[in-house]
Amino acid sequence: MKILINRRPIIGPWGGGNHFVRALCDTFINAGHEVVHHFCDNIDVIFMQDPRYDEIKISVNEIIHYKKQNPKTVVVHRVNECDARKNTNDVDVLLRECSKYTDHTVFVSEWMQKYHLGLGWNSPNYSWIYNGVDYNIFKPNNKFNNGKINVVTHHWSDNYLKGFDAYEFIDDLCAEHPNLTFTYIGRERGTFNNARIIDPLYGEQLGAELGKYDVYISGSKFDPGPNHILESLACKIPTYVHINGGGAVEFAGASHSYSSLEELKALLLSNAFIENKFIPVSWEKCMMSYLDLLNALVK
Repeated sequence: MKILINRRPIIGPWGGGNHFVRALCDTFINAGHEVVHHFCDNIDVIFMQDPRYDEIKISVNEIIHYKKQNPKTVVVHRVNECDARKNTNDVDVLLRECSKYTDHTVFVSEWMQKYHLGLGWNSPNYSWIYNGVDYNIFKPNNKFNNGKINVVTHHWSDNYLKGFDAYEFIDDLCAEHPNLTFTYIGRERGTFNNARIIDPLYGEQLGAELGKYDVYISGSKFDPGPNHILESLACKIPTYVHINGGGAVEFAGASHSYSSLEELKALLLSNAFIENKFIPVSWEKCMMSYLDLLNALVK
């Protein structure tokens, strides 16, 4: 197959979407398929990672135009976004409009699928596929064993809805409770006073660092299919998420959610953390699910 992906992979610390694109390109190429990032003749599949413009300038508008001229080309749209995630008001409408022109939609979680179907969806063909995780990178590591409760979270985005109300709360708790430490890995907002801050990491550096901690807290709200949770779970860190975490709750489990900051405080100070039941799939298995889907659609 010749597959156009309307995003290029970026080398370095970046969001979960970039990890996905890099893995997708590698998988398709290793399976003997041709991956392009520009329009040309005989494209079998257009994989729309995002309908908006970026530096390669292939949005849903150009995809619709190509599809009209080449009706046999299959358009697959992966949906990993919604307005609730960043408190925007234009994303849901755009994605719903895209669904008029796609042959198949892949949502990154069952929560994401229910969210968009509940608002109205035009494409009758859809499924959900969880993101995978690289188990060569994300795995348990030796703990600090410093007699303290070592809390961690990590994000590429510094959007407030990533959970900064919870992180600032934990930051304040550390001043009141010397047996508590908090490490924030990624882009932050300059509001921490007690946390240990580590610049964005990725790959082996991130995996090695994450595995050292005792408990992982995510305050992210309405998160479609958060990689930060999958990475934490792969490191076998007890992981707790906000009750309105969307896909985060789907991964961590409802039994590992909190509904208020006071509930979060009680959880942390209890030092009674339980490992989650959900086991993320490997990137290889995730990518093979996409490859199987594309093969079936082209046939």
